[in-house]
Amino acid sequence: MKGTWPADALARLEDEKAQAGITPLRELPLPASWGIRLRAKDESAQPTGSLKHRLSRALFADAIAGRRVVEGGAVVDATGGSMAVAQAYFARLLGLPYIAVMPKKSSGEEVERFGGTCRYVDPPLAIYEEAGRLAREVGGHYMDHYASAATVGWRGWSLADELFEQVSECPRWVVVGAGTGATSAAVGRRLRADGLPGRLAVVDPENSAYFPGWVYDVPDYSTGMPSRIEGVGRPRMEPGFVAELVDVVVPVPDAASIAAARWVRQVTGLAVGPATGTNVWGSLELIARMRAEGARGDVVTLIGDAHPRHLSACHDDRWAESRGLDWRAYEGGLMRLLGEGGAGGAVNRTSEV
Repeated sequence: MKGTWPADALARLEDEKAQAGITPLRELPLPASWGIRLRAKDESAQPTGSLKHRLSRALFADAIAGRRVVEGGAVVDATGGSMAVAQAYFARLLGLPYIAVMPKKSSGEEVERFGGTCRYVDPPLAIYEEAGRLAREVGGHYMDHYASAATVGWRGWSLADELFEQVSECPRWVVVGAGTGATSAAVGRRLRADGLPGRLAVVDPENSAYFPGWVYDVPDYSTGMPSRIEGVGRPRMEPGFVAELVDVVVPVPDAASIAAARWVRQVTGLAVGPATGTNVWGSLELIARMRAEGARGDVVTLIGDAHPRHLSACHDDRWAESRGLDWRAYEGGLMRLLGEGGAGGAVNRTSEV
């Protein structure tokens, strides 16, 4: 019957969420004497393998409910990497054409595997204008996920909703990176709305605008330089980032992100990306502060993307060296922090909830 597609599409998204299930909490090994647990919510367990999966689902639901995405209508976005893969997945689920506009040097192999089409443009910053133009040309919807993330209705689907139902008590810190800013905003709103005692930390790689913009309280701060850490960091403060919800922003050197990603792989067996390394390094900095203060409790962060492709990137010595990322000094600092015989042990020492 005409007009039933939006309801059917939203029901399909609800079914997909139920089938995807709850992503696990993995405990990363720390010395028991510290009285501090470091736990990581493993979003790589999502069907498309990343944190972007649940945000993409929410973006599609919001656009369908608002009649911006219609039956058979194309969806276009200026994006690459995990977000493009997740959007292609949901477009195929809903029977919609999908086009990802990405920089010329990007790889769209996984997008195409899910039935999407890739358009490559140069220079890289031209992707936004081209995506808008292409959406008008084909009569489709430009998802514009950086802008849309600021207003998307999560409908109970956010990582924050799931996380706070999963833990027995509120963590002392929740530590996340910021791309669109949607995840940090969802966590911060949940902490504030429920009057929870936990605090929110955002970790930020080199070149990104979030740390200086937060420090100087400039909501439209821009560095104009792209982040080298895939998935986190932006050259500008995105509208989805709500600075007043954030208790602290922790700057993380890119080489430290590589060192921490390698440690996570060592103790979990997961080939995590450098964004997970950024999360974990920032978490360990906060844990060091907790120890200095004599504080105990839980710190929760994210494993945002574990994928074999990272084995030939941040886990490969030649790749890191070719980019001037000297992880070795940070690796030594990490081992000193964790202590002899502490958390630097063998693979598969983590527990899962």
